[in-house]
Amino acid sequence: MAVDAPPLRWMASLLYVAVMLTGLYYTGAGLAPDWSRGELVVFLAGLIALLVVEQVDWRRPHSRRWSVAMLLIRIVLLEAVNAADGAGFSRALYVLVPFFAYFWLGRGAGIGLATFYLVMALTRASTVTGGPADPEVVSELFMLFIGLVLAVATAAVAVEQRRSRMQAERLVAELTATQQRVAELSAASERNRLARDIHDSVGHHLTAISVQLAKAEAFRERDPAIADRAVADAHRAATRALREVRESVGTLRAEPFSLATALFALVEGLDDPDFRVVLDLGGSETEDGPESLGRPEDRGGPALTGGPALTGRAGAEALYRVAQEALTNARRHANAGLVRVAVRSAGDDAVLEVEDDGRGFEPETTSGGGLRGMRERLAALGGSVRVESRPGQGTRITASVPAAGR
Repeated sequence: MAVDAPPLRWMASLLYVAVMLTGLYYTGAGLAPDWSRGELVVFLAGLIALLVVEQVDWRRPHSRRWSVAMLLIRIVLLEAVNAADGAGFSRALYVLVPFFAYFWLGRGAGIGLATFYLVMALTRASTVTGGPADPEVVSELFMLFIGLVLAVATAAVAVEQRRSRMQAERLVAELTATQQRVAELSAASERNRLARDIHDSVGHHLTAISVQLAKAEAFRERDPAIADRAVADAHRAATRALREVRESVGTLRAEPFSLATALFALVEGLDDPDFRVVLDLGGSETEDGPESLGRPEDRGGPALTGGPALTGRAGAEALYRVAQEALTNARRHANAGLVRVAVRSAGDDAVLEVEDDGRGFEPETTSGGGLRGMRERLAALGGSVRVESRPGQGTRITASVPAAGR
């Protein structure tokens, strides 16, 4: 253990210096005629040795064995100094022993040594002739008692301060580690979100582009007008893909996101005689087909603003990505001819259903990035995805998120 309480580190050293200077003044002023030169040398040497002990002790990591050894060295040196002290100033230093015992060895050791020194002082006073009735002896005993109490109390405060500081340092370390972990998880979550966005967006649009270009190639000789329209649709799909990639790579924008408008734009780009999509938004229904396709506003029909009121952009975008992935799978894998997309309310949730008449599959034995991305995206918002399908019976995907989404 390194230095734990810098002010306490110098407390004992200051007391040693004070006793040393007082002894030197006492000798120099001729107030101790019975103090021999040899005793003075032992007195000064013992105090200097105690000063060295303090500097060594506070700079070294502590073990219990080391603390016991240093405490015993202090006791021996203090006894030597007190024995050579002709003026009795060093007796004030005995209060340091319980202090160090408490600080390094615990409360029991500190209180035990304080009690021991107090009992020894009482015993010594009782052996002196007239000691119990001598006001000076009684005063010294009282001052010793006060000193021991203050030493133990100071050590208790110092120990509690050290414990609090160590706990604070540990909490700071744990908080730093937690912050690093949160940052790593946030980065991983953002990477997963971008991966899902790119898969759901770019994958869908590339499929649409591929279908439209194949259609243009097939009709290039038979009906150039249809081929030109397919190329134009492929160009629009590429433009939408580029825009969505930019949005995915950047942060989410602040402008509002309309699920109804986004779904209609999605359906609009899927114009194909062999692939029809029926869109049902809160009772307002439109069918994507070769003759009926067009925005409801342009046909004089109702705007697609029905359905549940999603207050969070993340929830609306999550349902849109599910619809995008489901339509892509229905077209690319299921060989579906008709798909119904419906958005409705179910209690406090907004629900999206995508049902196709394709060839179906076994959900339990099928895994892919698309389905996994759906589940991860909605789970992060407190929602869920249910896939119902059987070979030859089509597929129904039901996704739900809290309407008061994030």
